[in-house]
Amino acid sequence: MIAIDGPVGAGKSTVARALAQRLGYRYVDTGAMYRSVAWQATHRGIDLNDRAAVAEVARAIEIEFVPGAGGQRVVAQGTDVTEAIRSPRMSEGASIVSAYPEVREALVALQRRMGVGGEVIMEGRDIGT
Repeated sequence: MIAIDGPVGAGKSTVARALAQRLGYRYVDTGAMYRSVAWQATHRGIDLNDRAAVAEVARAIEIEFVPGAGGQRVVAQGTDVTEAIRSPRMSEGASIVSAYPEVREALVALQRRMGVGGEVIMEGRDIGT
């Protein structure tokens, strides 16, 4: 597993995608995972300020990164959310849910499961910690 960490706008995603393609590794965008939790909670009518309910969403969510001809797709609970999670509303939502330790714990556990077997590039602002 290779972890790519850094601040916003540092080019993490660009480097991670290019490296994954070159090495034939899977690419995991950890930021998309937080956005997916925000999307799923919102989609279910959960207030993002309801920490316990959002944490439950994070513990139960299934997220897949599916390579495709047009680039990687993000699938949460069987729904392609690739475009939906890139909205300003979901950016704000990701900031809210990522502040909850329970959400972070759930997603770090999911990231670890995704990393089993290696051959994966994980990119995120705190993936190296």
